[in-house]
Amino acid sequence: MMLRTLALLAAVLLPCISASAADVAYYDLPAGAFPHDVAPAADGAVWYTDQHQGRLGKLDPHTGKVEQIPLGRGSAPHGVVVASDGAAWVTDGGQNAIVRVDPTDHAVRAFPLPKEFPDANLNTPAIDAHGTVWFTGQSGVYGRVDPASGKVEAWRAPKGAGPYGMTATPSGEVWYASLAGDYVGRIDPATGQASIIEPPRPGVGPRRVWSDSKGNVWASFWNSGEIGRYDPAAKSWKTFNLPKSKAGCYAVYVDETDKVWVSDWPANAIVRLDPATGRLDSFASDKAAANVRQLAGRPGEVWGGQSGTRRLVVVRY
Repeated sequence: MMLRTLALLAAVLLPCISASAADVAYYDLPAGAFPHDVAPAADGAVWYTDQHQGRLGKLDPHTGKVEQIPLGRGSAPHGVVVASDGAAWVTDGGQNAIVRVDPTDHAVRAFPLPKEFPDANLNTPAIDAHGTVWFTGQSGVYGRVDPASGKVEAWRAPKGAGPYGMTATPSGEVWYASLAGDYVGRIDPATGQASIIEPPRPGVGPRRVWSDSKGNVWASFWNSGEIGRYDPAAKSWKTFNLPKSKAGCYAVYVDETDKVWVSDWPANAIVRLDPATGRLDSFASDKAAANVRQLAGRPGEVWGGQSGTRRLVVVRY
């Protein structure tokens, strides 16, 4: 009886690691594709950046059809987000510009960075509540584009190199992760200045960030294999360990129910965390070395770019 009681207690108190009831599907991309970031659109399509071929791809999941849109000479796109008008906005490190792709005619317009910021190594875009497009550059840059006027502004990041993932909260705040700088930054949109939020301990390496519905900022800790949650009101961190890995937590995304999804490179899996219970569900790839570099979603779906297998993956829940 005592052993049975201890087993039941363990089942209640310990996080669960399982492949829960959900559908996982894969979509092959054209030869030579290297999908980096993804952005599911409201019309059902899924945009993705093809970093090696300088293109923006658009997948129709219903038919499997893929359209490829060249972005310009020397293009090397990294991140992509979708605006309220359906346009895709891309951080293009090869062109050192933010690029807009029209959802209807696929017209491409580039917004070059100011000349004072060459070789920014552009990384991730985010769109705030006012429709302003923000961006990061790993060389130590962050900035914004006003879609109405086309004005581009940029600032030097504190601690220099490292700005990587970026997110906007429901209230319109803009945050970014600095991988090399080992901090999370909060941008004041009035002044453009960023303040540093130190991680729970040095060396964790925040790589990507995403906001939940309450404005908490979730971060993937690449170096330590953890998921971090920063509460701006309490100014405090809470961390959750990956079930199998001590490093390699790459992407993070928070869904409409405030469940947190991350890509776990060593485990070759996408992991879902329920913050309320600590439960962890793991969805392993059916091919080795999937290398999911980014996660994004829409209600009922989480999408990722499998750069190692030339595919897009979706978990439907």
